[in-house]
Amino acid sequence: MAKGVWIVAEQRDGAFRKISFELAGTARKLADVLGEEVCAVLCGSGIEGIAGQLGKYGVDKVFVADSPALEPYTTDAHAVAVAKAVKENDPAILLLGASTQGKDLSARLVGKLATGLATDCTDVKIADGKLLAIRPMYAGKCFGEVVFSTFPQMASLRPNVFPAVENAKAGVVVKFDPALDAGQLKTKVLEVQKDTSGKADLTEANVIVSGGRGMKGPEGYAILEELAAVLGATVGASRAAVDAGWRPQSDQVGQTGKIVSPNLYIACGVSGAIQHLAGMSSSKIIVAINKDAEAPIFTKADYGIVDDLFKIVPEFTKECKKLLA
Repeated sequence: MAKGVWIVAEQRDGAFRKISFELAGTARKLADVLGEEVCAVLCGSGIEGIAGQLGKYGVDKVFVADSPALEPYTTDAHAVAVAKAVKENDPAILLLGASTQGKDLSARLVGKLATGLATDCTDVKIADGKLLAIRPMYAGKCFGEVVFSTFPQMASLRPNVFPAVENAKAGVVVKFDPALDAGQLKTKVLEVQKDTSGKADLTEANVIVSGGRGMKGPEGYAILEELAAVLGATVGASRAAVDAGWRPQSDQVGQTGKIVSPNLYIACGVSGAIQHLAGMSSSKIIVAINKDAEAPIFTKADYGIVDDLFKIVPEFTKECKKLLA
C-alpha cells in the first residue's frame, strides 16, 4: 500500500535550491496529518555530503543517487533515477517544484509512473486522507481543486509560495544505484552558460522590480537597475519589453515567461495584460507605477501611483537609500 510523502530535491553545483526546503517543509506538514514519514530523492554527482541538510526541514530519509551521469541535469537521466526510487518504495504523495527543472522533470516522470499531476500549485492539503491540490486556472481567473485517483499523487509547487519551515528530523542518508544505462540516455549537455551577475533568479527573488512598454526603450531600465541595486532586487520585464528586444527572454514575467511570487513586486510602466498578471498575481505586495489610471495592473496592486515613472522611480530610489542607510 502506497505510504509516505516524498519530494524531489533540487541542487545546483552542490548547493540546494531554495525550492527544495520549501518542498520539505510542505511535505512535513502533510506527513504530520497522515502520521507518515517524509522522504526525499536527491540526484547529482558528489552530493552525498549535502543530503543531510534536508533533515533540518523535516525530512526523515534522503535517497541519494550519486553518479557522474547525473551532473549536469538532463531529463532522461534524472527521470530514470527518480522513477526507480519511487517504484521501489511506493510513496502515496510525490511533490516537485514548479521550477524550470521541476516542470521539465515532472512531465517525464508522470509518463514513467503512469499517474496524474497537478501543476504549479499554490496550496496543498490533506482531505479525507488524500492529497487535495489547489492551482490557478485560466490565467489566474479562478482556482481549481484537484484530487487524484492514481498513485503516487503528484503535484508541483510554485516556488516562493510555500514557507521553508525548519522542523528537525533525522535526515538519514540512503544511497541507491540509479542503474543508468548509457545507451538509453539520449541527451548530453555540451556547454553550460551561467549568469554571472550574482542576482537571484526571478523565481526565487524576494523583491522584483519590473518594467514594461512604459520604459520607452532599453536605456530606460537604468533607473530600474539602480532601484534594484538599492533593494537587493532582481529586474524583470513584461512580454512587450522582451519582444521589443529591450530585455533578454530570461527576464520575462508572465504566462509565457516566469511565474513569480516575491514578497514585493514593483511594476513600472507595466499595463497589466492578463498574461502578465497570471505570472505575478501571487506576489505578497504589489506596487504599480503607471501614467494610465485605467491600467489593469491597478486592479491587482496593493499600492498604486498614477504618475510618470521617470519622475517617480528616481525619487523612490532616493528615499529607499535614505531609509536603508
